[in-house]
Amino acid sequence: MSLYCAIGSETTELSAADLKQALFQAFAALGDRRGVLALPPDFTRFHSRAGDVTRIAWECYGERLKCVMPALGTHVPMTAGEISTMFGDMPGGLFRVHDWRSDLATLGEVPAQFVSEQSEGKLDYTWPAQVNRILVDGGFDLILSIGQVVPHEVIGMANYNKNIFVGTGGSMGINRSHFLGAVYGMERIMGRADNPVRRVMNYASDHFATGLPIVYALTVIGKNAAGKQVIRGLYVGDDVECFLKASELSLKVNFVMLEQPLKKAVVFLDPSEFKSTWLGNKSVYRTRMALADGAELVVLAPGVKEFGEDPTIDKLIRKYGYLTTPRILKAVSENADLGANLSAAAHLIHGSSEERFSITYCPGHLTREEVEGVNFRYASLDEMSVRYDPAKLADGYNDVDGEEVFYISNPALGLWAYKGRFE
Repeated sequence: MSLYCAIGSETTELSAADLKQALFQAFAALGDRRGVLALPPDFTRFHSRAGDVTRIAWECYGERLKCVMPALGTHVPMTAGEISTMFGDMPGGLFRVHDWRSDLATLGEVPAQFVSEQSEGKLDYTWPAQVNRILVDGGFDLILSIGQVVPHEVIGMANYNKNIFVGTGGSMGINRSHFLGAVYGMERIMGRADNPVRRVMNYASDHFATGLPIVYALTVIGKNAAGKQVIRGLYVGDDVECFLKASELSLKVNFVMLEQPLKKAVVFLDPSEFKSTWLGNKSVYRTRMALADGAELVVLAPGVKEFGEDPTIDKLIRKYGYLTTPRILKAVSENADLGANLSAAAHLIHGSSEERFSITYCPGHLTREEVEGVNFRYASLDEMSVRYDPAKLADGYNDVDGEEVFYISNPALGLWAYKGRFE
């Protein structure tokens, strides 16, 4: 077990040249590798700088980089334009689409007893450790798992083996891991590297995946004093140590702890990144611990045109809507369609305010009837964008005609909480 690179601090700013030098040194330390598979995230994680890391790996390994498979999870495949934007002039023929429903190999099953212990007795199913079969059958001597460590609603801190077991995983594993996190409680998980969902995946790594030549290349991204996103940390290693070091830095860089709860928060969703509430509800996940009881969350969502990126999940979201945890758990027990899609059920729990605060969605491509049909409030994007103009608001506290508003320009980049709710 080795740590090949560990660079980072709250003030570090790695330039493009710094990033390339550090990665070339780390790859050299790995020794000769003849067949490389790169697993970066998809376009929904564009700001992770994983595109740059992947391209540098291609520059380093050349023809020895045999394949790039974006770790889609349940997301839609990347378009040619998105691939070009994220990965530059890398050959399109290198890229392969992950089919999360069928193109799978099962490495083993985490026992039901272990899952039950992690869920505090609420769940008793096994958890299948599944990956795309190319990881097992592709003949690679290096599987380079690339991504950003940042607070996450399902697994506490994003990336590490989540990129493997969810990003290249199958529907059952994705469903059951998401549901475990939702049942245990999102607010007990976010911002914590050690939690029940991570322990299940660590069990899978330790028991079933030791034969896979996986090396992790993890970034930590933060904003500098000028408001520019910069690389604060780079960690490359083949075990949990690089993830824990990245998580420690991410909490310092990406976690905004507030002295008082917020009465009004406005979140902007970049239309190039957020086209569904499945992704756009990061606005709910990442702010919920900062919102006071009775607060209002306003979501400016010019690119949102659907609820779920997968047609089946979109239909389920429209059918059941975002409801309290007890109501979703009841719906799961009484309805086979939702019970067979536990990641959708988990998403409905995650996107609910639990009737503690209100959520006003202002989408560019959904009607009032559609938005109110899933139990959000609706407001006109045009009207709310005039009132809360993203071009005029700064991240953090703003005065808008005498109203105190807390503005967030990209919810995917952090986690916000007030001290009384995060212990």
